[in-house]
Amino acid sequence: MKKILMALIAVALVAMAGAAMAQDTATVAVSATVVGTCKFATGGSIPFGNLDPSVGTDQTPAVTQPTFWCTKGASYTITDDDGVNKSGTTHQMKHASLTEYIPYSFTYTASGTGAGPGSVLTMDIASSVKGTDYQNASAGSYTDTVTLTINP
Repeated sequence: MKKILMALIAVALVAMAGAAMAQDTATVAVSATVVGTCKFATGGSIPFGNLDPSVGTDQTPAVTQPTFWCTKGASYTITDDDGVNKSGTTHQMKHASLTEYIPYSFTYTASGTGAGPGSVLTMDIASSVKGTDYQNASAGSYTDTVTLTINP
């Protein structure tokens, strides 16, 4: 009897060992979106310096260019507000204490594609004042502030 019981146990163990266990799988979706971002790193300046009406020649200063970066592959567009002293779309510097203005040009490349924060880009602002626009201007300081906006 012992031999039969042992044989039955052995057969049961072999049967259990050969039995397949059911297996299943599942998937996990992983996702992210890299946003198109643009940031100015530095501002700039346009120092026209001293404008001498007796000379009256057009003046083109050396511009300190703003720098910026945009997400790699993101197309960007730069716009400006025409300055705080604008007249329509004309950029103007205003006299410090008088209601007198000197118009100036303000141009740049307005669009492109970013290469990431490690690749800082430099604007290419060009600006000038025509001699005829300051020949009859009152003595004193003239200023304006232009705000640039960049959008990816």
